[in-house]
Amino acid sequence: MDSGIGMWIEKLTAGVLELDTPIGPRYVQPNLAQRAYLMWTFRNFFSLPQQVLRPWERRLIDRLWSENRFVSLSAGASDRPVIGRIERRAPPPAEVMPTRKPPIRDSMSGSKAASA
Repeated sequence: MDSGIGMWIEKLTAGVLELDTPIGPRYVQPNLAQRAYLMWTFRNFFSLPQQVLRPWERRLIDRLWSENRFVSLSAGASDRPVIGRIERRAPPPAEVMPTRKPPIRDSMSGSKAASA
């Protein structure tokens, strides 16, 4: 069997998705349909920044994360093929805009208008 086709079948049947986290890589186990979809997403790249994913691809990643479908690739499971890697970079810090003070009104112009 061609090694490319064999690897494709292995990813489809048992592949995991690598998520880059601040504490190191974590791996999630998608279901068969999700694996097929992710294989299409990663057809040209092994690693993609989360920012380049389409909104529904981001929702899929977030769903896998929230469903806590993590697997360990230590001791015996390290032979699972990795479909791809999501670079989960922290969003840039929000820019803090300085507060503007309201303009000071001339108290004289208010009293002149009231007396006129």
